[in-house]
Amino acid sequence: MRPEFWDERWRRGQVGFHRATVHPALTRLWRRLELPLGARVLVPLCGKSLDLLWLRDAGFDVVGVEWSALAVEAFCLENGVPARRRVQGGFDVFESSRLALWRGDFFALTRALLGRVAAVYDRAALVAFGPDTRSAYALHTASLLDTGAQMLLMTTEYAQTAMAGPPFSVDPAEVRQLYSSHFDIEEIDRQDVLAEEPKMRARGLTRFDEACYRLTSPAHG
Repeated sequence: MRPEFWDERWRRGQVGFHRATVHPALTRLWRRLELPLGARVLVPLCGKSLDLLWLRDAGFDVVGVEWSALAVEAFCLENGVPARRRVQGGFDVFESSRLALWRGDFFALTRALLGRVAAVYDRAALVAFGPDTRSAYALHTASLLDTGAQMLLMTTEYAQTAMAGPPFSVDPAEVRQLYSSHFDIEEIDRQDVLAEEPKMRARGLTRFDEACYRLTSPAHG
């Protein structure tokens, strides 16, 4: 999806992907990554997710990346986050204690700009991309990470013919195809959440699974 698509969604308030609560899989599964407190966590396409606050309050240094200025502004205002603004590498960077929001094009982010990160939390980024751009997203994410970095990746699975994304359906075979060149992959959770997703039922779906994977970039040597 082009950035203009997401700008329009935010302007129109068409943000059904935003959760009004912290994602339960995050609170249940994050400990599986066994990260030390203070580790730096990257959250691509973060929107105004409350998961950012949960990760910060759990003791991590959080970096969210988001295209929409409206989403960044809403996050700060709705959560009372006092942020200082600076410009770096074409991004507007809004910084608060243990939390930074980079407003700009995720594909323009580089390892030199970002610095080292220990983990990625991807709840709704991969599934926001159609099949023609998912590979580029996965490769770019991998390019930002050092060996030993981990990722908690969440995907959605349903009959793609029954509904046009986003969110798109990404099955385990595609996860392996996208990431196996750079990560060891372990599926750690799978839930049928259709009963909790009235909007998906209204769109005609009869199955809507959320799968969670732990991805680890093997350390050399």
